[in-house]
Amino acid sequence: MNTTTDLRTRKRRLLDRRSELIERLTKLDDWLDDPVDPDVEERATERELDEVFELQGRAGQEEIVAIDAAIKRIENKVYGLCLDCGEPISEERLDAVPYATLCRECMT
Repeated sequence: MNTTTDLRTRKRRLLDRRSELIERLTKLDDWLDDPVDPDVEERATERELDEVFELQGRAGQEEIVAIDAAIKRIENKVYGLCLDCGEPISEERLDAVPYATLCRECMT
């Protein structure tokens, strides 16, 4: 698929994104742990925000799992190969979704 340098670059990008997500999730956790506002109207708004933050947190956790799996595929030298058909995943797709597991053909 790629040269070793390209794989190192992809791994670095994945690790950077993982760090970014962990930082964001930590901030979300801090927000969710903040004391509840005693004002009833403010509490309603905070509950709505909490729901949004929880959804963002779940999405971030799912992305971290996908990133970890991609890093493992790099280490196992199968990164960039479609998990369904075994064909290479296009560079453009990996640029857009670096933890992609399927080629365009198998996605449809």
